[in-house]
Amino acid sequence: MGETWNKREREQRKRNAKKQKEEKKQERKENSGKAKSLDDMLAYVDEYGNLSATPPERRPVKTEDIPPVVANTRELNAGDTTRKGLVTFYDSNKGYGFIKDNVTKESFFVHINSSSVQLQEQLKVAFEIQKGPKGMVAVNVTADA
Repeated sequence: MGETWNKREREQRKRNAKKQKEEKKQERKENSGKAKSLDDMLAYVDEYGNLSATPPERRPVKTEDIPPVVANTRELNAGDTTRKGLVTFYDSNKGYGFIKDNVTKESFFVHINSSSVQLQEQLKVAFEIQKGPKGMVAVNVTADA
């Protein structure tokens, strides 16, 4: 059988594509040594948000000038770890429930294993919080007098 016109055309396209690929590969090899240095690739942002090629002026920062962080002050204060709250829900069959903090009104998960008292709804408790697998959980739960 002889070759058809379409078959010859496809083979010619394949040869051309292979040739172009080889040319690009050769060009990349030749230009690989001409890479830019890290300093040439860096860009800086000035105080107004504009890009510039020159690094900003460094000024020393005093720790007194930095405002205190308000969001996590409870975690920073080591003496303020105990919270007081009320057990809003407790399932004795499953052994878990929720405690609502008196101050922040946040609700925290509590498990029977992290309590030293028998939990029940409407019980006033003192507790600490820790990061659990799904969020913050109440631990070291004791009855609040």
